[in-house]
Amino acid sequence: MVESHANTNTMRSNVDGYGFERGEDFDHNTYEEFMAKYISILARRASKWEVLVQNKTSLVKSRKVKRFCRKGIPNGHRAMVWMCVSGADEKMKKNPDTYKKLLLSQQDQSLMDTIDLDLHRTFPENIYFATSDGLRKPLRNVLGAVAHKNHDQGYCQGLNFIVGLLLLLIKDEEKVFWLMDTLINDLLPDYYNPDMKAVKADQELLGEIIRWKDPEVYAHIEKHSVSWCLIGIKWFICLFADVLPVETVYRIWDCLFYEGAKILYRVSAMLVIQNRDKLLACKSFTEITDVFKEIVNNPNIVDCHTFLQKCFSELGSFPRARLNKIQEECSERL
Repeated sequence: MVESHANTNTMRSNVDGYGFERGEDFDHNTYEEFMAKYISILARRASKWEVLVQNKTSLVKSRKVKRFCRKGIPNGHRAMVWMCVSGADEKMKKNPDTYKKLLLSQQDQSLMDTIDLDLHRTFPENIYFATSDGLRKPLRNVLGAVAHKNHDQGYCQGLNFIVGLLLLLIKDEEKVFWLMDTLINDLLPDYYNPDMKAVKADQELLGEIIRWKDPEVYAHIEKHSVSWCLIGIKWFICLFADVLPVETVYRIWDCLFYEGAKILYRVSAMLVIQNRDKLLACKSFTEITDVFKEIVNNPNIVDCHTFLQKCFSELGSFPRARLNKIQEECSERL
């Protein structure tokens, strides 16, 4: 889904291509400058993906596919590619009746009551979620099915935003269900357990990555006793949904469904390091936390293509062995 850039000076929509209403403070000029460049990038990437996919209904992981995912997947191919590279497609094929049975089975009413509380809080500024006859019912279906299948984890606030963005792009509830099941059990295991230990450990891991990539910023944040768990818990829980611009989130997920949590570390580290000057200028705990609140509103993040390029080019390598070692140490500390 690409918004047309034609006649933007005379026809400025108050709703974006994904159905989100734009506030009075929306920076149309910055967005239009970005789209003027991004449309040609999208066209170029679309032509390359057409050659790669060639009307296939499945895709095998490879270095080329990984490289293509990092450069962005066209909306028309995202559902198929995400399903294939994550392993969700294989799960769905092996369990063809699971989603339907979950919807028809007797439900835990207290669990559904908790989910119901979050339905109207999910993107109320989006025209597709603003009313009960839009995407709220599919949202409830998927969240309920995910929670009942993974009853040991139940329902975690934040999942509603992830499912919401998936439904905006993928109109198939069953596919969204299996993508969520794959996220919870394979790509981000234990992230959504009630104790949230895995997410907390990854917050500490973010701190260690900053110590590794930018020791000065790390030392400054530590000096003012700012907890890493305080900084980006919502970033990780929501996978940046309801945090960053929608197209930027989808670009992050292009990598997430292929590579797993590593992209969350890269994006989080980039958000911190590209604001190093502002952070180093802070003289108190409060000033630092205020900067972190504004980090996600940086106009540079609207340019999702350049931002993702920087996440890979400017941060260098993230060897899995080193990340695993640091992650184990963080888990032990917790």
